Amino acid sequence: MATRAERQGDEGVSEIPLPALFTQAKDVTLAKLHRRLDEEGFEGIRYSHGAVFRFIDAEGSRLTALAERSGLSKQALGEVVTELERHGYVERTTDPDDHRAKIIRLTERGMQAQVAAARILGDIERRWAQHLGRDRIAEMRMVLEEVVRFEKS
Repeated sequence: MATRAERQGDEGVSEIPLPALFTQAKDVTLAKLHRRLDEEGFEGIRYSHGAVFRFIDAEGSRLTALAERSGLSKQALGEVVTELERHGYVERTTDPDDHRAKIIRLTERGMQAQVAAARILGDIERRWAQHLGRDRIAEMRMVLEEVVRFEKS
């Protein structure tokens, strides 16, 4: 017996709320990303680590800046940085402008993981384009970007 969420509407369209579909698409994509990163030797990278990988400046960033950009508390982000430091993806160095503060920088391994993640996500998107067609992917990108702009305004 199908659950309500699994049933199709009168027009053959899923009754799953669209935001839930966004979440499912994100979840399966990130699971594939992390599986491939692990296969390529970048062990231990989890979804929460994106708060650093996505928002860190090339020259490094202060914890407060990363927390602001990611929307996490400084305490939560500090835990993420500690995990990444343990895995060898980041290092903390003294801020030359303020010796009391620390700068978080990607290590060589962290930069390699960031490049690998970008490549893998590109591979995933190309695979979608092969299956769905480039035009549909371009349209999906435009629609999702518009949804984000709309919801942020």
